[in-house]
Amino acid sequence: MNQRADQADPTIHQVPVLIVGGSLVGLSTSLFLGRLGVRHTLVERHAGTSIHPRGRGNNVRTMELFRVAGAEPMIRQAAATLADNHGILQTPTLVGDAGEWLFREIDPGGGLARFSPSSWCLCSQNDLEPVLLDRAAQLGGDLRYATELMSFDTDATGVTAVVKSRETGEHTTIRAEYLVAADGPRSPIREQLGIGQSGPGDLFHNISITFRSRRLADIVGDRHFIVCYLTNPDADGALLPVDNRENWVFHAPWHPENGETLEEFTDERCIEHIRRAVGVPDLDVELTGMAPWHAAERVAQSYGTGRVFLAGDSAHEMSPTGAFGSNTGIQDAHNLAWKLAAVLGGWAGEGLLDTYDAERRPVAEVTSARAAGRSVEHSHPGFAPPPGVGGGPGGGGPQRGILNVALGYRYPRGAVVGTDPAGPVVPESLDLSGEPGSRAPHLWLRHQGERISTLDLYERSLVLLSDAAAGSGWHEAAVRVAASMSVPLLSYRVGSGPDAELTPEEGVDWSACHGTTPEGAVLVRPDGFVAWRAPGPVSDAEAELRRVLGEVLDIA
Repeated sequence: MNQRADQADPTIHQVPVLIVGGSLVGLSTSLFLGRLGVRHTLVERHAGTSIHPRGRGNNVRTMELFRVAGAEPMIRQAAATLADNHGILQTPTLVGDAGEWLFREIDPGGGLARFSPSSWCLCSQNDLEPVLLDRAAQLGGDLRYATELMSFDTDATGVTAVVKSRETGEHTTIRAEYLVAADGPRSPIREQLGIGQSGPGDLFHNISITFRSRRLADIVGDRHFIVCYLTNPDADGALLPVDNRENWVFHAPWHPENGETLEEFTDERCIEHIRRAVGVPDLDVELTGMAPWHAAERVAQSYGTGRVFLAGDSAHEMSPTGAFGSNTGIQDAHNLAWKLAAVLGGWAGEGLLDTYDAERRPVAEVTSARAAGRSVEHSHPGFAPPPGVGGGPGGGGPQRGILNVALGYRYPRGAVVGTDPAGPVVPESLDLSGEPGSRAPHLWLRHQGERISTLDLYERSLVLLSDAAAGSGWHEAAVRVAASMSVPLLSYRVGSGPDAELTPEEGVDWSACHGTTPEGAVLVRPDGFVAWRAPGPVSDAEAELRRVLGEVLDIA
């Protein structure tokens, strides 16, 4: 279809970005694009957001992104019911004191505060999605639920899609410059593109049962867990609180590989299974819902073709243990959003979009292996791993290396300068000291009288940090380069003098924390990852910045 004809046709809806899928990742994509001023349309075949309490773990990196996007307070409010739930319990029964805590606190001693202004948050998908929907709509997102993608075609300049309202049956043609496929693990878009997948495939299957029980809260007592793995060999499963009072979720093993059908999970069977698992034969159990789900380990062999990009479950599936899948997907969306904004805004070349695959696919490969490892560690109900499944970085015991995977992952290749391309995606130890390709360090600062984190500076532009007292010329060079290259680059001088825009807390050496010297500089991308750093002064700061920006943004 001719693009000029498209533009002249008033019956065709024109938009820079079309998002297909309105669950966590699609809504996050909308939120992040909206924050960056990118006009977009989202279509979702379901009539509304999720009604099932699942996907509840939001890790610290995800919460950092929601913090910068202005959504964190609303999310924590939505999550208030489970705010005091911590730890994972494994026990043969909830009667008595048997069992052990796989871990009691997710952040014992509060050590995470050294690395981040945020913290983990337990917010179920059915509570989180409405918050994201509201925020995305407030930012101008065109969000169309009960709207199904019928077909799409791609060409050199964009994507032409036909969508149908499931309420009216009306068909609409949408012309977009780019399409983001957040359409789930069985992604029709990925299938049409012919993108294959790697990995072990299906790992295990469960039936998720929602139910009410007023007596169960008394049996649980003060053991306010995130999840409890019940290990009775005759009735194993995973129990999750919804409100700590009377609403619960139980994951029961399902073995379709042995011929077991969904029809065999009758109400009577499910009620009896829950009672035996808990250890109370006459427990009051009122079933309120049931849905099958499948745990798998697969990663797409490419994160896109041409002007179509995969994000979330369409790009990767991973075991739910540790909630890595949804977090990885939300972080996909954040990585892609700033790159789309840069290219659409004319301040980056299209080669920048190629770095989405180069950066995010290796992270998914490592993280999916780690998620399977967590399922092995926790003996997840229904999971009998074959040899070789469940290894990967951070293996060797519950909780080991989890923060490395959640927060410490790196981009050895991509929109970065000065990395080791052969370096590990997840290093052995958590190291957030300003190395290119890693998430920039968190420090508390004073900015215009307000206490902020360095991470709060990174969203809508590139940021250069240099020392206010060093006189190295970085700040002046950045101002000139931003103007001449028409690149959104903000330069901040850090220190305590009159020229400083940012003042660290007393006794904090900002340059040492970023792995440089006062005569050096650090360039941070809009997603908070270090693009490049200079350990000291250079003979021509302006020329050096031009070179680095050209390489990072794919511009001459």
